[in-house]
Amino acid sequence: MPAEGDLILGVRDLTVGYRHGNGWRDVVRRVSFDIAAGETLGLVGESGSGKSTLALAIMNLLPEEGAVRRGSIHFAGEDLLALGRPEMQRRWGARLALVPQDPMSALNPSIRVGEQMDEMLWQHRGLSGRQARAHTLRHLEAVQLADPERVATSYPHQLSGGMLQRVLIAMAMSLEPLLLVMDEPTSSLDVTTQAAILDLMRNLMRGRRTAVLYITHDLGVVARVSDRVAVLYAGDLMEMAPTGELFRRPLNPYTQGLLDSVPRLGQRKGQALLRAIRGSIPSADNMPEGCIFRPRCPLAIDVCLQDVPLYSVTDGAVDTARYSRCHRWDEIDAGEVSAHQPEPEPAADGVSGSVANTDDTAADAVLEVQDVTVSYGPRRRLTRVLRKESADRNAVDGVSLTIRRGRTLGLVGESGSGKTTLARAIVGLTERSDGSIRLLGRPLPPGLKGRDPAVQRMMQIVFQDPEEALNPYHSIGEALCRPVMRLLRMPRHDAMRTVAEMLGAVHLSDDYAARLPGQLSGGEKQRVAIARAFAPHPNLLIADEPVSALDVSVQALVLNLLNELQAETDSSILFISHDLAVVAYVADDIAVLYKGQIVEDGTTDAVLSPPHHPYTGMLLASVPSLDTAIEFETPSHPAPDESSAFWQVPGPPGCRFRVRCPYFMKDLCADRPPPRRMHEETGKHIYCHIPPDELREKEGT
Repeated sequence: MPAEGDLILGVRDLTVGYRHGNGWRDVVRRVSFDIAAGETLGLVGESGSGKSTLALAIMNLLPEEGAVRRGSIHFAGEDLLALGRPEMQRRWGARLALVPQDPMSALNPSIRVGEQMDEMLWQHRGLSGRQARAHTLRHLEAVQLADPERVATSYPHQLSGGMLQRVLIAMAMSLEPLLLVMDEPTSSLDVTTQAAILDLMRNLMRGRRTAVLYITHDLGVVARVSDRVAVLYAGDLMEMAPTGELFRRPLNPYTQGLLDSVPRLGQRKGQALLRAIRGSIPSADNMPEGCIFRPRCPLAIDVCLQDVPLYSVTDGAVDTARYSRCHRWDEIDAGEVSAHQPEPEPAADGVSGSVANTDDTAADAVLEVQDVTVSYGPRRRLTRVLRKESADRNAVDGVSLTIRRGRTLGLVGESGSGKTTLARAIVGLTERSDGSIRLLGRPLPPGLKGRDPAVQRMMQIVFQDPEEALNPYHSIGEALCRPVMRLLRMPRHDAMRTVAEMLGAVHLSDDYAARLPGQLSGGEKQRVAIARAFAPHPNLLIADEPVSALDVSVQALVLNLLNELQAETDSSILFISHDLAVVAYVADDIAVLYKGQIVEDGTTDAVLSPPHHPYTGMLLASVPSLDTAIEFETPSHPAPDESSAFWQVPGPPGCRFRVRCPYFMKDLCADRPPPRRMHEETGKHIYCHIPPDELREKEGT
């Protein structure tokens, strides 16, 4: 625990509830922790665990129906719960700041960024207009925005997500608060932008001795930024420990379950399925007796029916003080019992990319994409003239790829790389401008209207948001029945009989057929969407960011489910994601897309092995790691958030990546498109002017 003199925030025995009928529903119970100056405490847990409610209570921003029911919150020696709204308004921003998940919710879209920062400095610091603007520019520069003056004169919608998040950090830090509460501030960002933001935040906070409460569901992020970690489950604090200790030696089955659910870069689906946490988080009005994790715990015994305290597990040293809410923590610590979830059934034979046959003559091509281009042009000529735009902008530019039977191709890249546009072109939701697409050797027309209904049966899509596939007014049974009736021309009574089978395939019980989508959790909705997609027995499934919005435990269930169904049906999958660790686990082959062009492709093992295209190297260096034994550094491949490149849109004839490339050669990269080079040792292709052997030397491998 922090020394008394350094203590910024002290939370003691805190219980927070919401009014429910004539009573109260407690969503945070008996939580205690401290945060010292210069320290970052990571707060991690699944959705519904009470993380955001705890943050709102600390900020004294609970809605009218919410209240602190018991306990205390002391901030810099003051009792926050004793302060009224006028007193809190003087502390918000100036001493106590919040960085939310969505920057647009904290910024006024009709006021320029600089003016919003200036107003805050005038209100809290009494600075004049000129002084405030100088202060604003200084802090925008401190968060490594390449052109502070241009950013200050921009409206929020004119900046990228990463730039907006930097602006929020600059705003929060400009008043030099004692405590910064960050609620999922990087969950919507690309991995490269996230890595740069995390490194920036860590350096700024430690340099200024700011205390930070960092809330997230991403364990890799917690490992990267936190000094200590608190694990919250259904409102209870389950474990708290120094970051390295917790990740190396978790002493609570829930913590172990979260760690087991996260795919590592070295894991492959053919080796083993992920150990997902069984069951789901309980609702606040249906809490189990005794330990709240007992129904999902692999170590549950009779004593777990009794209330469990937060045991102190300290060895006497202040910096290794830790706590676990588990009756059997000492058995776990001694290695007498295993806190891992039960190991799932092994993946079916032939699923792994390391054993699947990639020989063209031995494996059939299910999808062939050849030189596909998707162009977007300005709708009005006047707009084109005023903005000096060219006639067309290629969101996808000359992409070629092949997916073979029973294999998964992972398509990875940042937002704006063209992943979803390519997927929509393949499905026919967006018409391609050039190139060809073949499904099982059959050429496909550009749009849906010209395609045979049989093609729709052979190719299905799973969206990031399952709400896009589920009508909120139709039951789950109806949602599963309709595509079978339409695409397989099956009578309704026969189709309804298959609903239970489809639900069973995605590990949901028969009674889900009568429920509406609003009665399901996010993970359950995604499982229904997957069942719906597999129902007409497609040859190709396109999964567009299917797990990016899910908790790690639910993510593991969905990834396991995709692997199981693929093994049973021998379907091919195009798996789209910005998360390279997830793609590496689920995919047999990987294609890396940047600004509409493929920069590297090959088998998964080949793409993850050096040499790498500089962009692939940047993605790999930015993946948050659970290995806290290594010292995190800013990636050797510079990846701010493209703030320096944001105002530049490199196009033909040169390399699209040249603005960000650490190996940029002016006379070559700016004027000529990069050649496609094969790396003989791995068989992969790298699109770069630098030969693979020279890239390996530059990487130092």
